[in-house]
Amino acid sequence: MTTLEDAEMNTCGPELPAMFDGMKLAAVATVLYIIVRCLNLKSTASPPEVVYQETPLSRYLFKTCPMLTKEYIPPLLWGKSGHLQTALYGKMGRVNTPKPCGVRKFLPMQDGATASFDLFEARADHSTGDDITMVICPGIGNHSEKNYIRTFVDYSQRQGYRCAVLNHLGALPDMELTSPRMFTYGCTWEYAAMVGYIKRALPETLLVVVGFSLGGNIVCKFLGENRSNQDRVACCVTVCQGYSALRAQETFLQWDQCRRLYNFVLADNMKKLILNHRSTLLGLNSSNIGDADLGRLYAATSLMQIDDSIMRKFHGYSSLKEYYEKESCVHHLHKVTVPLLLVNSSDDPLIHQSLLDIPRTLAVIVEYTNAICHWEKNLPACQRSSNRDSNACPQSTGETLSG
Repeated sequence: MTTLEDAEMNTCGPELPAMFDGMKLAAVATVLYIIVRCLNLKSTASPPEVVYQETPLSRYLFKTCPMLTKEYIPPLLWGKSGHLQTALYGKMGRVNTPKPCGVRKFLPMQDGATASFDLFEARADHSTGDDITMVICPGIGNHSEKNYIRTFVDYSQRQGYRCAVLNHLGALPDMELTSPRMFTYGCTWEYAAMVGYIKRALPETLLVVVGFSLGGNIVCKFLGENRSNQDRVACCVTVCQGYSALRAQETFLQWDQCRRLYNFVLADNMKKLILNHRSTLLGLNSSNIGDADLGRLYAATSLMQIDDSIMRKFHGYSSLKEYYEKESCVHHLHKVTVPLLLVNSSDDPLIHQSLLDIPRTLAVIVEYTNAICHWEKNLPACQRSSNRDSNACPQSTGETLSG
């Protein structure tokens, strides 16, 4: 005789496989949805946004360099995700990463530090026939042996460029520090020493200034710090920099686009670099770093904490805000008069979109100041700002510009 329980089991039994099949389909659909979202597969290719001032130079550039406005078609699957591009290329590089051969130069600094850079000669004649040297500043904690630098140098050599690549102070694994100081976010001393060496050793060469990420901040700050730093510089190009350290670090504490996770990874790498040199940083009498600072370093989980406990003290900054303000290129960009190309990716997980307002605004500022300069030039000499006096032109009338 069939019991009630048996009847219920017989009734539900055939429905279980169908229910499990539905759950499997739902799980597959969920995974596919996540993959599509994470890989950004639904995004469409589009030309870059170019913010510029209308000049004969810009018109010439758009005519002769179509890549500036060309629609970028990324590789399938992983090419549309900023996260995968960052992770895969950062760890793996190219399938066959070139290994250009160069000569390492060492430069003693006034504070006892020893700067170094690698010099790579051109492997072909430049199309203009000129002698041109790229002076390159890598990203945070990087040097000439990193895969992306090797790839860039190899390509540039083939196009007729000599390349000089700065090795950030403390970044090379086989080079000890000779003073209690490492590279910082905006210290231009080592880069200036490299550029100075190139100018003295190669008096006929033109310079192309190139900076990646943190290196972009350093090169723009270097050019804007002193007008003489722009002598013999043909142009400057920076890639994926953040412009303002204070604003960048604030966004690095957010979980949006997993920036907090990237912050943790970068902080861990920075921590390892510092600890590799702890004997030098702690051992010299002139060091500003103490045991308590080292203890805070061990507990740090963000770049901001490391900057506060260690990095700002290399140059004696009294606060983290002062360190970030003084070391950011945003306060020097308006002083750069050589052609300046600032390149950022709209899907860069490390650079918040709000930081891109800085280069956009810069182009407007330059256009505005150019207009003011032309206005001033067309005024009578007695009305110009440089020698304006309340009694200089008593008979003149005119409009007043304010902004």
